[in-house]
Amino acid sequence: QVQLVESGGGLVQYGGSLKLSCVASGRTLSSDTMGWFRQTPGDEREFVASITGSSLYPHYGPVTKGRFTISRDNAKNTLYLQMNDLISEDTAKYYCAAAVGIADTAITTAEYNYWGRGTQVTVSS
Repeated sequence: QVQLVESGGGLVQYGGSLKLSCVASGRTLSSDTMGWFRQTPGDEREFVASITGSSLYPHYGPVTKGRFTISRDNAKNTLYLQMNDLISEDTAKYYCAAAVGIADTAITTAEYNYWGRGTQVTVSS
């Protein structure tokens, strides 16, 4: 069983930065794709970014607009999301996810089989 715990969310001013972290336990995920999604109340979960395991190939959703960077430290079993130039539309709960058994880019929620509980990001204008 894989557990994912996100941290690093909070309240940030418009134009500011935050770095989210996600620590995995229960299994080494160095060969598996991991990703970030976000969700606001009443909306579907939205793809933000993913990164493959061994090759560390990143893929970004259109919401990032070149402002976010996904990375991972396989030695620490940890996933990161650096978010810069935050705007009000980035306000959401951000979820870490693991696509165990998938080594390629994964952008849909159906491809991920483990999820964290999320961390709230609120951008104030």
